[in-house]
Amino acid sequence: MFKKFFNKPLFVSPVSGILKQIEDVDDEMFAGKVLGDGFAIYPTSHSIKSPITGEVTFVYNTKHAIGLRATDGLEVLIHVGVDTVKLNGRGFTAHVKQHQKVRQGETLLTVDFETIKPEVPSIDVIVVFSNGEKCTVHNPGETVAVLDQNIIDIN
Repeated sequence: MFKKFFNKPLFVSPVSGILKQIEDVDDEMFAGKVLGDGFAIYPTSHSIKSPITGEVTFVYNTKHAIGLRATDGLEVLIHVGVDTVKLNGRGFTAHVKQHQKVRQGETLLTVDFETIKPEVPSIDVIVVFSNGEKCTVHNPGETVAVLDQNIIDIN
C-alpha cells in the first residue's frame, strides 16, 4: 500500500534535525501514542516541509498543527512543539490552507523557534500516523536533513 510512486519515496523528513523515538517526546499524549505511532525531530531548521504528496486536511487556527492525507490514504499529523497552542500562532507562519493539494517537499509552515523555545517545554516537530500505521525509526539520535529518505519504516 505505501509504495514508491514514480520512483519517489512516499515519506521524507519534514525538517532537518535530530531524529527521536515518539516515546522520547516530552508529552504523555504523544509518548503514549494516544494519537497514533510516529516519531519526532528536534529541529535545526525553520521550514516544515510536506513529507508526502496529498491534501491538507486541516491547519489548526494557531498554526502549530497540520493534518495531511497522502494520495494512498496515509494520514499524517504534524504537531510543532508541546503546549504551543497557548502561543496563539505567535512564531508560526502557515503557507498552506485546508483542502489545498500539496506536493512532497512543499513548505507547510515556517517556525521562529528562537521566539517560541523559551515559552514551551519542547520544540520537537512531532509526526503521528493517525490511521493506525506503526512506525519504526531508523537511527534515533542521529541528524537528518529535510527531505531525507528512509528515516522510518511505516508498517
